[in-house]
Amino acid sequence: MNLGQTLNTARNTLAQADVEDAALEAEVLLRHVLHIERSHLYRDYLNEINPADSDTYFSFINRRLTGEPSAYITGIKEFYGLEFSVNSSVLIPRPETELLIETALSLVKKRGYGTIVDVGTGSGCITVCLALNLPKVKFYATDISDTALDIAAKNCRKHGVEDRVSFLKGDLLEPLPEPVDMVLANLPYVRREDVPGVNTFPFEPVSALDGGEEGLTWIRSLCHQLPGKLLNHGSVLLETGEGQAQTITALLGKIVPGGAIDVLFDYAGIGRLVQVCLPPDSRSES
Repeated sequence: MNLGQTLNTARNTLAQADVEDAALEAEVLLRHVLHIERSHLYRDYLNEINPADSDTYFSFINRRLTGEPSAYITGIKEFYGLEFSVNSSVLIPRPETELLIETALSLVKKRGYGTIVDVGTGSGCITVCLALNLPKVKFYATDISDTALDIAAKNCRKHGVEDRVSFLKGDLLEPLPEPVDMVLANLPYVRREDVPGVNTFPFEPVSALDGGEEGLTWIRSLCHQLPGKLLNHGSVLLETGEGQAQTITALLGKIVPGGAIDVLFDYAGIGRLVQVCLPPDSRSES
């Protein structure tokens, strides 16, 4: 078969299995096997495919049919216009997290922040995206998983920001050696009973999805660790799931008194981000 026939066969196979974005998935996997750009794929559409490459490609298609995400098959996921290494030890970056990136960039530039902690860093995608856009900021990245920290470090090296990132193993904010200007986190927030319904289950690590009975276990724990970890004039950004923002807002109102609290909505109308900004004369310790 030539490349066009191969691609069409894979597209139809995925589509018949109701794989979302079957055409795109088939193309991404083929380009990965052949190590070519999209323009090269369609330029060489009539060229014959090497039998070994064809075997590898359809083995990938079969893995995709089992539900395994393409990001784990290729080991790569694009996020915020950048490529990140991922494996089954870390959560696959989601487009909705770009709201956190954009909000953090705006706050840092407006308030002149110099230190940020990315709590539960996973693949390190948040830290990398911010570090590339904020060359004067120092970053901490925490996680309870050694494997996740290794992947985060790999991605920081890949994008040349490793010299400004300190990787800390531990529970949320506990390993942080000093108060910082900004605390941000995309922690597990899926309700436990809903985890099996996530479209990447059981391939993504359950620990990166399971937020406990209400989906708020980890977020609550982080909130309670905030006193003493946030500098004067600091900010907190927490990604949340549907219907969770109001509960987190009420909790932060008690833990971070005097802070201006806002909920930012994503394109689907979900309260996706809870933001707290302290005024210059307030301290989280109070």
